[in-house]
Amino acid sequence: MKTNVEELSGNRVRLDVEVPEADVKHAIEHAASDLAASARIPGFRTGKAPLPLIMARLGRDAVWAEAVRTHLDGWFWTAAATSGVQPVSSPEVELGEDPSDDGSFRFSATVAVLAKPEVPDWTALEVPAAEPEVPAELVDNELDVLRASVAELVPADRPAQEGDTVVVDIEGELAGTQRDYVTEVGSGRLVDGLDEALVGMRAGETKTVSVAVGEGETTDVELALKDVKEPVLPELDDELARSTSEFDTLAELRADVEGRLREHVEAEVEAAFRESAVDALVEATDFDLHPELVDRRAAELWSGMTRSLAQRGLGPEQYLALTGQSQDDLLERLRAEAGHAIKRELALDAVADKLGLEVTDEEVETFVREQADGAGDDAEETLATLHERGTFESLRGDLRLRKALDEVAAGVKRIPVELAAARDRLWTPEKEKASSGMNIWTPGSEEAPNR
Repeated sequence: MKTNVEELSGNRVRLDVEVPEADVKHAIEHAASDLAASARIPGFRTGKAPLPLIMARLGRDAVWAEAVRTHLDGWFWTAAATSGVQPVSSPEVELGEDPSDDGSFRFSATVAVLAKPEVPDWTALEVPAAEPEVPAELVDNELDVLRASVAELVPADRPAQEGDTVVVDIEGELAGTQRDYVTEVGSGRLVDGLDEALVGMRAGETKTVSVAVGEGETTDVELALKDVKEPVLPELDDELARSTSEFDTLAELRADVEGRLREHVEAEVEAAFRESAVDALVEATDFDLHPELVDRRAAELWSGMTRSLAQRGLGPEQYLALTGQSQDDLLERLRAEAGHAIKRELALDAVADKLGLEVTDEEVETFVREQADGAGDDAEETLATLHERGTFESLRGDLRLRKALDEVAAGVKRIPVELAAARDRLWTPEKEKASSGMNIWTPGSEEAPNR
């Protein structure tokens, strides 16, 4: 979808939009299908008549009017999103000529947008920056995982305990029968009750366990333990290094593990610092957010969440029950997240404007090729898809914001985390005035409130 943005006075913009032929065709077919659902056409069941016959029967003008009615709003918001425009009201729309059989469609939309905030000098902002550290315990844990991956299983002449590998027969009226089932005790592969019941059993023993199978319903399951084996970890030595890696010594293997962990920790620390940098900029900037804009973004977050839950076989009601939230609590949280995300985008967009940052076609294509190569995808195919779906410009906007974040992160003053924490603990008259007496806990605070 090609969009040209013209800035007007009074915090308004004009979008000149060209809807591609493929989208126009889809809208017409969708509209014809909707109209056909209630139209009676002799010789065909309702909703089953072919498109040309529907068009001839109802008239192209009627079908196109329905297509515009049902798709214009989506076209507008897609054009606004891909252009980085933040509308705060419904647009005034001017429709172009009706499209031909094989043509695109043009329309213009004038809409009020958020006033761009005035960002302060971010080079004066102080942002805590943690030092990346790799504790020896973390390296030891990775080496233990490596040892466990090549551990030898040997018979254990004792009761089963967590970490053992057992062979068990499972039989029950509702559970069915499974012979010689192999599982690791404590791994969670068995339903609640069975895993715990294995602990303390010896090979040759049987046990009947009652497990839940529904709302207030239980069934008896018989466990017959046939074999117990325990993992014997290899020694942490040069031989382990040679058998599990390209290194000849344990020292070389440890150094490699520590190096990879350090890269990971450094990336996480830098990502956290960049978030803190833009949040410091947001905190120092005044915004005038419209509730309608926040509500729309929160609705998008809610829609994305419900799709994600559905992929995991969960409905919204189940999720709320599992997390102990009410729908009002969740929606309020999503509104807070939406408002914060919009502020970040507005602040970074203002930085980009202030510095005159732009992203060329070549930069977008280079980024896409790097990402595609890393994922094993065809870069040219990915680029073609981006252009077809009209998301190439949206990606350009995202990369422009990332450029702005690069500038902010490079410009703010990094201070030690300890210094920032010490300053937070200092009393100032401003803090006294701002204090509300409420004990509010956030994930970044040192301790949770008393409950």
